[in-house]
Amino acid sequence: MEVREVTTKQEWEDFLASCHEKTFLQSWYWGDFHESLGNKVWRFGIFHEGEMIAAALTIKISAKRGSFLLVPHGPVMKDESHDVRLEVLKMLTQKLQKLAKEAKADFIRVSPILKRTQENISLFANLGFRTGPLHYHPESSWKLDVTLSEEKLLAGMRKSTRYLIRQGEKNPDIEVIKSTDVNDMQLFYTLHTPVAKIQKFVPFSLSYLQKEFSAFLQDNNIVLYFAKYKGEYIATAFEIFWSGVGFYHHAALLPEYHKIPVSYLLQWEAIKEAKNRGCKVYDFWGYADPVKDPRHPYSGPTLFKMGFGGYVDEYIKTQDYIISQKYWINYIIELARKIKRGL
Repeated sequence: MEVREVTTKQEWEDFLASCHEKTFLQSWYWGDFHESLGNKVWRFGIFHEGEMIAAALTIKISAKRGSFLLVPHGPVMKDESHDVRLEVLKMLTQKLQKLAKEAKADFIRVSPILKRTQENISLFANLGFRTGPLHYHPESSWKLDVTLSEEKLLAGMRKSTRYLIRQGEKNPDIEVIKSTDVNDMQLFYTLHTPVAKIQKFVPFSLSYLQKEFSAFLQDNNIVLYFAKYKGEYIATAFEIFWSGVGFYHHAALLPEYHKIPVSYLLQWEAIKEAKNRGCKVYDFWGYADPVKDPRHPYSGPTLFKMGFGGYVDEYIKTQDYIISQKYWINYIIELARKIKRGL
């Protein structure tokens, strides 16, 4: 078994297309996006007898609190047997340890895509990883099987969700617009920014969003949705369709219009788009148990997502491997942020 860089998009994307558990955070396009931000990117393939068996997009994140190597929602593995997972993680950890020292990174951070079982948690613990203080990407997600017919999808929804979709479809004052024009990111940003202020989170910059949009636009992997009510833009959704999965990535609804059912209609349009593109799964991107943790800031959005039917998929929590003692500066800062945000 060996680890080496993959230099062609075709080889990378073909491998990921053959894997079941994956998100766009390991796509070639996400690497392109980070390169456009000025971050160093490596695309490592783990090979056995010449065949690629795992992929690990790795990004160097530089911040004042410390620099680290990030493997977002990876490594992605085709074979999920325990022995293969163990060997892949061993090889990858050794590679990243060496790379971290060369790149002057203070720690390695892995946001695993492996299911949250004790066996999988032990894989990381036995290699010297520790649970990170704050997640960098979703550690659980609400998902929907979209291979079902539209009739069965509607039947599987919460009654109120189905009703609000129908009301939205019948309302002559509501108009849904699709766009793949990067210039429309300005409108998305205009709608997203006030919502971010109300919900007390720091929004991504317009430049960041434009670069992300452009990266996935390369092969028609992205769509912007807008909803107008009586001629005014009031809601938007940023949807990625990649490798057989649709992703609900960013969204916003102006709060004064929360009683208008446009968010339900936008989601239904995106789900139908995923079906039309041949996707098997629609990933609502992020989940917090509204029963166990009703005060969690994501519990409200989760209840909205659950109304469409589906199931929860929980991954191992973020794993850190310490390279330098400067890691603890980052640890304290992130722990304080977690407490402040109520996560």
